[in-house]
Amino acid sequence: MTDLVLAGVSRWYGNVVAVNDVSMVLSPGITGLLGPNGAGKSTLLSMMAGLLPPSAGSVTLGDRPVRERVSVYRDIGLVPVQEQLYDFLTGRQLVRLSADLQQVSDPAAATERAIELVDLADAAGRKVHTYSKGMRQRIKVASALVHDPQVLLLDEPFNGMDPIQRRQMMNLLTDLGQRGRTIVFSSHILEEVEQLARRVEVVVAGRHAASGDFAEIRRLMTDRPNQYRLRSSDNRRLAALLLADPSVRGARLRDRHTLEVETDDLGRFAHSVPRIARAHDIRLLELTPTDESLESVFSYLVNA
Repeated sequence: MTDLVLAGVSRWYGNVVAVNDVSMVLSPGITGLLGPNGAGKSTLLSMMAGLLPPSAGSVTLGDRPVRERVSVYRDIGLVPVQEQLYDFLTGRQLVRLSADLQQVSDPAAATERAIELVDLADAAGRKVHTYSKGMRQRIKVASALVHDPQVLLLDEPFNGMDPIQRRQMMNLLTDLGQRGRTIVFSSHILEEVEQLARRVEVVVAGRHAASGDFAEIRRLMTDRPNQYRLRSSDNRRLAALLLADPSVRGARLRDRHTLEVETDDLGRFAHSVPRIARAHDIRLLELTPTDESLESVFSYLVNA
């Protein structure tokens, strides 16, 4: 298994800097590439695929530069965000074209396998211009998978897919990741990233803002208080007791069933809550972090 490595990668267009000194290591499994619109995600994916040369830095797969290396291109599949396809071809012809370009040993069989993977066998004989947006996305994925690449790069792959198609695609990508493929996908829908990838690479304004499991990223944000939702047999009394503890910044009753607490010292708080509840005969019914979701982490990073 080989890592895809970006080392000090920058890309600029005249005086406009699209990506600035980004370094990351992308390993087998599924990684979500996350960032607001215009953050540089598509530029990064194009450089990872070898379509766009970095203005500075390097992109390598193992010890091989990805740019202008035919042998490396055969290990990479790209699903671009652009809608431009050879609309006059059928879906089967489009995937077969990719198989031929990649010099697959049995292009006919590889074409049918790739089409089956994206569940488009029934529509494979139709012209691409008759496809819905979701079907066009799926035929692009089939074209990227036809040569069985080690690395699969997808730019907004779920655009236009209905909920059933989206779930099928998520299952396919999960299976590929579990079988050792390196999957990198961008999405502006945080729920999709959270469902599919625990590991994220966050890009903000062309810079690499964070990397890793998003819950771990949140725990490293020590300048921001951690937020919890509590339910107990006596929320009002528990709130008063917790406010006397040095680890608690604030507490408020959201309603008669729920208590919201902010803490500056997660370690101390984790020990204090059960100790205080036990000492005062209060039953804890729920203790749940409310800002370890990807949405919370992303919001903190973008608005930092």
